[in-house]
Amino acid sequence: MRLVFAGTPDAAVPSLRVLAASDHDVVAVITRRDAPVGRKRVITPSPVALAAEALAIPAIKTNRLDAAATEQIAGLAPDLGVIVAYGGLVREPLLSAPAYGWVNLHFSLLPRWRGAAPVQHALIAGDAVTGAAVFQLVPALDAGDVLGQLEYRIPESETAGDVLAALSAEGAVLLRDVVDAIGAGAAHAVPQSGEPTLAPKLGDDDGRIRWGEMREAVLARIRGVTPEPGAHTTIDGARVKVLAARAAAADAPRLDPGVPILLERDVVVGTGSEPVALERVQPAGKGPMDAADWWRGRRSTAATARFDT
Repeated sequence: MRLVFAGTPDAAVPSLRVLAASDHDVVAVITRRDAPVGRKRVITPSPVALAAEALAIPAIKTNRLDAAATEQIAGLAPDLGVIVAYGGLVREPLLSAPAYGWVNLHFSLLPRWRGAAPVQHALIAGDAVTGAAVFQLVPALDAGDVLGQLEYRIPESETAGDVLAALSAEGAVLLRDVVDAIGAGAAHAVPQSGEPTLAPKLGDDDGRIRWGEMREAVLARIRGVTPEPGAHTTIDGARVKVLAARAAAADAPRLDPGVPILLERDVVVGTGSEPVALERVQPAGKGPMDAADWWRGRRSTAATARFDT
């Protein structure tokens, strides 16, 4: 089949590579325009654009699938459109332009966590299991019939970045199998069942640590917002990113929410239940470092210091 592939971030690259290596013909890639990246705001192509260039696949760079983009894509006469984290909506008449419509690889077990940040919300909510689903794209948000899915049991130590990387690799194979089935006329669509939950894009405040929450919720939030938008807290008016944390040792003292102490090599902080131990932090304007080294190097280690709750 002739495929057009729409995607932008790293999570979409494995799918593009797997489809490019298949028996199908990826005739074009649609991705968002080059954008500023990093502290120096260097204009950089998207990861999918770079992968397409390496695969010698023409790229259509657009931030909106408008009339001009629709005309350009329809002119390629695709049999199927494939979308993986493109970052924009596919509407009519583009939705019906390919002979078999569009399929979407989504990183959750639909209808749970429809939206832009399914993996992050799954971890923040404390889900033990998530997965990936390939579904038929329809006008309603992530509501189409499911053509294939896989389950993924979330290890307790993994961050959202870790889970997304794993699902990106496993989901790429699932996506190829679904595309193969569509081409062979053997695809089986199953309507979504169950109560939908929503996973909107996360903002900076979603990364703010609420020390008054139970320890499990504090750790789930830190894992769920790592690496983006990043977990953070403030102490003495200074913002600190929390890059890694774990449950404190069983013999660690119980502390009020946000109260920190240095306990051997751990910075132990109180929550609404048992304390957590900070492992890696990044103070404002500095690089990542061990939490204990940061704590010892602070100008103020007064006993009254505490993280904002």
